[in-house]
Amino acid sequence: MEDSSKGFLKPSEVEQLMPQEETLESIPKKSRFTIGIPNESSKNENRISLVPEAVKLLIENGHRVLIEDNAGVGANFSNEEYAKFGAKIVSSTEEAFNSDVIVKVAPPTEHELDMMGKNKVLLSSLFLPNSRKSFFTKLMSQKSIAIAYDYIQDKAGALPVMKSISEIVGNTSVLLAAQYLRSTKFGKGKLLGGIPGITPANVVIIGSGTVARYAARTAIGMGASVNIFDSSVTKLRRIQEKLGNNLPTSTLHSESIKPALKQADVVISAKFTTLGISPCLITEDLVKQMNPGSVIIDVSIDQGGCFETSKPTTHDNPIYEKHDITHYCVPNIASCVPNTASFSLSNIITPMLLQISEFGGIQQMLRNDTGFRQGVYIYNGTLTNNHIGHLFGLRSRDLELLLAAFG
Repeated sequence: MEDSSKGFLKPSEVEQLMPQEETLESIPKKSRFTIGIPNESSKNENRISLVPEAVKLLIENGHRVLIEDNAGVGANFSNEEYAKFGAKIVSSTEEAFNSDVIVKVAPPTEHELDMMGKNKVLLSSLFLPNSRKSFFTKLMSQKSIAIAYDYIQDKAGALPVMKSISEIVGNTSVLLAAQYLRSTKFGKGKLLGGIPGITPANVVIIGSGTVARYAARTAIGMGASVNIFDSSVTKLRRIQEKLGNNLPTSTLHSESIKPALKQADVVISAKFTTLGISPCLITEDLVKQMNPGSVIIDVSIDQGGCFETSKPTTHDNPIYEKHDITHYCVPNIASCVPNTASFSLSNIITPMLLQISEFGGIQQMLRNDTGFRQGVYIYNGTLTNNHIGHLFGLRSRDLELLLAAFG
């Protein structure tokens, strides 16, 4: 009987013929590193980037995890849970920052940057409206690699971290609106959803992305009447396809939205821009024409806000009244449900950390994963984000060229 493999090399023989350098390159040596999780210094931030189960997985893969004392308490995770899975509980912020990779939710303060030292990898969000030029110059002077959750892309070009957060925020924004609308002090004493014989509340949603879709889905599920406004007909068509073609939608301009605002019980702004600063879409004059006791949830406050009357608030003092309209303008709404939000964030960040290890380190990860590479805004001390450079008058350089240069 003839050998069916005649004329072909067996896999083992192919490997023997491969140059040694190519063999090593095809099977990169896993890197091991220390991951630091400091306490979030902002009183409004209760989330944590890695939940205990994620820490267990990282430690099983050979990494060390240093977590600051009580860093997970705000999200209902105890020191004992982290320690049980092998994390080392450290007593100071400095110890957590003394790691190869620092993983946070909010961007570090400049004081925390001093603790971080040089040549580190920072993974966190980047809240541009609150950023200062000195934050970026300090990071640059430390020769760090800084990666923003806000800009990381998946293979389809979507923003996985932001999408996950947006799903939570869309749902939560409607629950918050219902809470304040039913209040006799801040709202109308009105139920968001209708019951037989009573007209349901009118909910206006500005935007048609992920936040808008999840907000609309929740509001419709509660029985409210929903109308969505956006400047993109394509996006409006897409959200109708996902939620039902009978969903009322309108193009966004002052004349079309004015009558809707006058009749609205709740207005949720979920209009975002890739430029980092959202446009002011609703003037103070239009807010004045709304019915007293109506509720504005300005989700876009993360990027500056879409209402002329909006100003950032906190979880401790989340609302204020302007022209008899209740404004809720907390930047990090997802922190209202920190346990859920932490799991959501951890589910995305953990595979990224494991992939960095699989590739053999951050440099190889950046060369091989184009979506992850989009999150880099500082590389070895050089600003690589053109938009940030333009906002703060800093010179930026192309990351692709820098990676080639550091080859």
